[in-house]
Amino acid sequence: MKIEGRCHCGAISFEADVDPDKVALCHCTDCQTISGAPFRASVPAPAEKLTLRGTVKAYVKTADSGNKRLHGFCGECGSAIYATTPDDQRVFNLRVGAIKQRAELVPKIQGWCRSAMPWAMDIRGIAQVPDKKLPPMKPD
Repeated sequence: MKIEGRCHCGAISFEADVDPDKVALCHCTDCQTISGAPFRASVPAPAEKLTLRGTVKAYVKTADSGNKRLHGFCGECGSAIYATTPDDQRVFNLRVGAIKQRAELVPKIQGWCRSAMPWAMDIRGIAQVPDKKLPPMKPD
């Protein structure tokens, strides 16, 4: 599937050919922390099928296991673009939120579920406001 994406400010854009059956969610605590969200969605793209435009800023995270991941993001707006292996950049796990066709990229698997926020596994019961601004949430 051909996809295109960009960061929030537009300084970085990309095109890739991905397999929509490989979309995954990760609930690990590193993904929660680095994304500021309860999980992260990504789809792998082989390096030879990815075209990036703009300057990506990189951050290398070393996990407790010793594995290293290079996280690419926009240095202007901070949007996450991908993660890859620092030494062997053959596959780039593109961040689904930065992809224009994200509605078509339905996750097929989720990992590190033992770290998942219990409420994140089923959000159907949370109140929905489809086309309105969220009301202000003030502390008690």
